[in-house]
Amino acid sequence: QCSERDPVMSARHAYRTTMGATLLDPSRTLFRLWAPSCTYVSLLLDGHPDKVMHATADGYFECIAPVGAGARYRYRVGPDLVVPDPASRAQPDDVHGPSMVVDPRAFEWRSTQWTGRSWEQTVIYEVHVGIAGGFRALCDDLPRIAALGVTAIELMPLSEFPGGRNWGYDGVLPYAPESAYGTVDDLKMLVDTAHRIGLMVFLDVVYNHFGPDGNYLAEYAAPLFRAGSHTAWGAAIDFAVPQVRTYFLENALYWLMEFRFDGLRLDAVDAITERDWLLELLVRVRECVEPGRRVHLMLENRNNDADLLRRGFDAQWNDDGHNVLHVLLTGEHEGYYGNFETGTTRELATVLRDGFLFQGQVEPVTGHPRGSPGGDLPATSFILFLQNHDQIGNRAFGERLDVLANPRALRVAYALLLLCPQIPMLFMGEEWGSTRPFLFFTSHHAALGHVVRDGRRRELAAFSHFSDPAVRETIPDPNDPATFEASRLPQSDRQTPRAQDRINLTTHLLALRTKWIIPRLRGAHALDAHAIGNRAVLARWRMNDGAILTIMLNLGDEAVADVPPCADRLIHAFPDVGGGGPVGLPGYGIRVFMTEGGHGG
Repeated sequence: QCSERDPVMSARHAYRTTMGATLLDPSRTLFRLWAPSCTYVSLLLDGHPDKVMHATADGYFECIAPVGAGARYRYRVGPDLVVPDPASRAQPDDVHGPSMVVDPRAFEWRSTQWTGRSWEQTVIYEVHVGIAGGFRALCDDLPRIAALGVTAIELMPLSEFPGGRNWGYDGVLPYAPESAYGTVDDLKMLVDTAHRIGLMVFLDVVYNHFGPDGNYLAEYAAPLFRAGSHTAWGAAIDFAVPQVRTYFLENALYWLMEFRFDGLRLDAVDAITERDWLLELLVRVRECVEPGRRVHLMLENRNNDADLLRRGFDAQWNDDGHNVLHVLLTGEHEGYYGNFETGTTRELATVLRDGFLFQGQVEPVTGHPRGSPGGDLPATSFILFLQNHDQIGNRAFGERLDVLANPRALRVAYALLLLCPQIPMLFMGEEWGSTRPFLFFTSHHAALGHVVRDGRRRELAAFSHFSDPAVRETIPDPNDPATFEASRLPQSDRQTPRAQDRINLTTHLLALRTKWIIPRLRGAHALDAHAIGNRAVLARWRMNDGAILTIMLNLGDEAVADVPPCADRLIHAFPDVGGGGPVGLPGYGIRVFMTEGGHGG
């Protein structure tokens, strides 16, 4: 299909997929379904007689019908089972309703000159579209986000999920943007508007499982799942099956080519056992994306597979870096934080130098080895964050770091995040120090909602604070609409003096990053990092013009007197050193130096 793509300067874009409803002309549509478990399939069109579909090779069924954009349809795959299209491009009536034929060329793009931004310029802002108010409301908020110095927004998953409230990781129709957030063209308008003001837009995609409600695939496409194999979220998807590989490869290209996303973040790829599929994805994206257009691919990967980064993925979410910083900032050590309970200052030096902490050694919590060495990789191969949807929302009460951490220590860590050569990511509301929770929320039917609520409370019983059943009963019910409402971020929260101070700090630090760090960032590598105090670390990176970036930070209250001398230019200090020059490293302090010379000064 890549040979049929529009040129990058085009104002209209379509990506033709193997499955789904493909508009052939204004009054004819080709319908194609992979249903290898079926002997017959019929097409049910609203206002038209049922139409038997023809079986073709490799388990596909197809037919052409005299309908155009806006037609609603479903497939009969059994005597008593009618299902939506698994490659549906729009689900106006939710996951159990009919799918709708879409004309992808109906939207006229205005950002025809946009070719993306380099990876080194990336500063990510993760956002949940539902909490932001939908596609149109988020579109209105883009100028404010860009004014911070952010260069990319990353949308949590958009695949159609049951109801109107969900994190997005329970999606069951990967090609259909969530209808509760707006229309297909509303999403395209969001991307188009972002491009016109210089923002990249990334999308979080989930290829490791389907949600539990509205997922009919096992009934008519059983080979999609590997018999007897499960992930933490359900039946394992079998990427050894060619049609399955194609379904997900084309989904990635659909978002990149038709919706013009600037990149994808692939959720939990450690649950995809066919690693070669990830490498095939790299090849297909390179083949299909227009020359000169920059598209980026990011991983969440508990395996810390450094070779995937060497082979072409731009970066991996640095969970090790987050976990080390979280333990240092909060003192928490239960659950997976038990892997980071001791020696955290040394471990912080490791993640600043090598990216990964676990590079093949045994995890204390699981007793199994994890990871591979990645110290040869450029610093930009790692996406660093202090907060994200998982690390907040998986907490029982969704507390953010501004509730949990010493504010002075958090300020130091925040400066490290935004001035470190690793790619920084903020979570919505972090830029003003929001103290509102970000909770886990759903809108399942009542029976499933109860199962999810009770299962979540059982899982949290492993933590000492929730060992008492009475305390577990206070954990918010994900299916209660009030849980979603408690996570909203009203604009008035940004108007307080404290919020304005954090916004000013964010803008200042990102301006420093733009001036001093980004122009020197391509190929920047860590030189060394080591502890210089009980909770203090010094790290150095060689930038691409030969300049040396040095960061000294102290997350403890005790000053560090024996600090190596640094004659380089001081570009940021907290607390402010005044006119006397830096002497030692105070408690809850940070010093950032850059050698003179090169560009960016």
